[in-house]
Parts: sequence; C-alpha cells; structure tokens
Amino acid sequence: MAAGSTPGAPGTPGTPGTPRVLRAMNDRAVLDLLVAHGPLTRTRIGELTGLSKPTTSQLLGRLEAAGLVHTTGSQSGRPGPNALLYEIDPGAGHVAALSADPNGITALVADITGTVLGRERVEADAVAEDVRHRTAQLVTEAVDGALRQAGLGHDDLRAAVIGTPGAIDPHTGQLRYAPHLPGWHSRTLRDDLAAVLGTPVTIENDVNLAAVAEQYEGAAQDHDNYVLTWVDEGVGAAIVIGGTLLRGATGGAGEIGYMPLPGAPLKRGEGGGGGGFESLVSAYIVRELTGGGATLAEVMADDAALDEVARRIATGIAAVIAVVDPELVVLSGSVAQAGGDKLRVRVEEELTGLALPRPQVRISELDGDPILTGALRQALTQARDQVFDTA
Repeated sequence: MAAGSTPGAPGTPGTPGTPRVLRAMNDRAVLDLLVAHGPLTRTRIGELTGLSKPTTSQLLGRLEAAGLVHTTGSQSGRPGPNALLYEIDPGAGHVAALSADPNGITALVADITGTVLGRERVEADAVAEDVRHRTAQLVTEAVDGALRQAGLGHDDLRAAVIGTPGAIDPHTGQLRYAPHLPGWHSRTLRDDLAAVLGTPVTIENDVNLAAVAEQYEGAAQDHDNYVLTWVDEGVGAAIVIGGTLLRGATGGAGEIGYMPLPGAPLKRGEGGGGGGFESLVSAYIVRELTGGGATLAEVMADDAALDEVARRIATGIAAVIAVVDPELVVLSGSVAQAGGDKLRVRVEEELTGLALPRPQVRISELDGDPILTGALRQALTQARDQVFDTA
C-alpha cells in the first residue's frame, strides 16, 4: 500500500493517497511557490518541489489549462533555449478588503496575487440615525466603487473581509465591544452583506487584522507568540499564541481598552465610557497632556509628556505580559507612530520590574493602513484555498 493511502476503495475521490489527491497536493505546492517567489522556470519549480521534469511539465500544463498559471516571458543567460517563466494568472480570482470606522468605510479590490486594482472611500458618520439602517448599502457603495475602478463586477469576487472595531460573538453572530458602530449590530449582518456582495463575507476585529499584517510583512515576521497593542482613538490588543489568534469565548480577547488599571476609573458595561486602560492612553487623552490643542507629534516632542505616555502604556502591557508571556510586543496606532523609537525605548525601560518576562518591544513600521493590509491578506488566504483547490 502506498504511503499515505488508507484501506477501502482506493479510487474514491478525496481518499488520501490516491493519484487525484496527490496531484492536488502537488498543484497547491507549486501555486504556493509561485505566490511566494513570483515567476519561476519549470526547472526551478522541479528543484524546489523535488518533482521530476515530466511530472512538473504535466502539472504546469494542467494548471495552465485550468487558468491558474500562464507563461510570462522567458529566462535567458544559460546555454540552450531560453526557459519559459510561469506565474500565477492574476485573473484567476479577486477579493475585496474593507475597513470600517466611525467616519466611514474604505474598500479595496485586488487580484489573486494581491495586486490592488481599485480603492474607494465612503464617508459616513456611524452614529447618524440614517446610517444605522443602511450599513449594507454603504458597504456595497464602497465595494462597487472599487470594483468599477478595477473594471470588475460582483461575480468576480471570491472572498470579502471587513475589519471593524469590536468582535463578532461566535455564538450569536452579533458585533460586541463596539457601541459606537450601532449600524453593525444586526445578527443577520454577515448574511445581509454576503447577499448584496455576492460572495462570502468575514467580519473581523480590526486590531486582529493589524496583527495579521504585522506577521505577514511587519515587525512580527517569524514570530508565533506576540501581542500587538493598538493605541489610537481606541485601544485594543491582538494576542497570537503558537501562531493562532486568541479570540476568547465571545470574541472579546484583547479588548484591553476596558482593562482596569491603577489611576483609571472603572469602565462598566460595553456602552460605558471614560474608564479603563483606554482612558489613560487613547489619542484623545494623549493630546490633552500638554494642555490641549496640541497634535500627537507636538505632545511626543515634550519629554515629560513622552515619559508619562510610556509609563501608562507599560503599565497596561505589563498586565498582558504577565498572563500570556509573549516573545514580542508590537506597538501600533497613531500614538505609537507619533512616539516612534523614543517611545519604544521608554516603554522598555518602564517594563523593568513591572513584569518578569521581558519581551522585545517594537514599533510598527508598516506603510499605509495595517487594518486594510490584514483584511487583504486574510481575504487572499480564503480565496486561494478555494481557487487553488484542484481536487
């Protein structure tokens, strides 16, 4: 019996070890290589996968016929004929990535390689009475605008991921921890959005998506145990343990803005304001440290204010470190960006003695919107699992 095969009907589709399944596994391995490395020759693909030349040729022919790869020029510089280069066909699938905030919705559309083809912003006050009842319409407006720029339609989408404050409760399907987004609290919101967009929709916590972006192309690359601390108008964290996001029983893991800390008034209930860790370090509070009216950059240029912000952030981080013991803490959001490396150094110094574990502390250096970047990465993962499955 071949390695990996199982007793029973050996020709049954989907049975581990059958030629069909093994071909699909090889197909996926090659597609993932092309995603990671870009265009490759048949010879190089064979070297990286260990497949023979005939098998590699058959595989590439099969993927080309399926519209998943195509040739893109040739590689010269070696004796003999030029070698054809193969790459993922960007038209094999498309995704939408969105970021929702209290002031509107941003959407982008990308092809299966991750190349962004269209981007649209729809401004909308999340607490306005008329907005509460037309969230799905606003999402559609944003996606449709991005699709028009890309020259695409809803039928071209394979996945959509939306980043929003708060988290979807896995038991009820309802958004929690985001009282400032009343239009997003419908229990049927995901189904409503999938119906109007024509593709499955995932609603994900925005800070979790920022953590995905950090692991993909930011400060958390090559780290499986880290905490991303988001310090902006809102405050939250994403906790990654063993490469997996910690979500909690109701999706609320990482909602450290509510966390009680010395010097902060208690915050009781999701709708209550003015308490917890957020009341010490949010962008609004930080801008008031030098008397009000200052920008974050101006506040961070004041050494005394910078020291105070670092002390407050370190106090909150220490509580998280004591529980999950990460190897890395990434500081992200507008406050962290304004403070930069000076803030990072001070936070590390303040952590001395507050928590026995001493993780590395880094400032996010991602360009653009990390929430959109994370949403795009998650949407691409979902779409590729579907499009690249040749079984």
